[in-house]
Amino acid sequence: MDKPMTQAMSLKSKLFRGFSDPSRLSILEALRAGPLTVTEIVEQTGLSQSNVSNHLGCLNDCGLVRRTQKGRYVFYDLRDERVDLLLHTADELLSEVAREIYECVRYDTQEKI
Repeated sequence: MDKPMTQAMSLKSKLFRGFSDPSRLSILEALRAGPLTVTEIVEQTGLSQSNVSNHLGCLNDCGLVRRTQKGRYVFYDLRDERVDLLLHTADELLSEVAREIYECVRYDTQEKI
C-alpha cells in the first residue's frame, strides 16, 4: 500500500524540479563562479536573453538566486552556498553513476512528476 506524499516530500520534489530544467541548471552552473549579469549569463550559457531572464525570475522567486543592483547593472548570484554544494555533490555522484543514469530507461526526460 502506497503512503500518500507528505508535504515535505512534495516540496522536495518541487525543489528538484527547479534543477531538472537544462536551462535553469546551466544558469545555476554559471553562477557557481560568482555573480553575473544577464548578459554574462547569456554569453556563458548560449541561451537567449529572454530565456535567461525568464528562468532567472523563476529561480529568484523560488529562492535559489538573488538579484543585486550595483549602479546601472543587475547581478545575479546563488542565494545560498548550499545550492553550490548540491551541484557539487551531484557532480561527485555522477562521476560514479553517470553511465547507469545515461542508460536508465525509467528516467524519461519528458516524464511528469
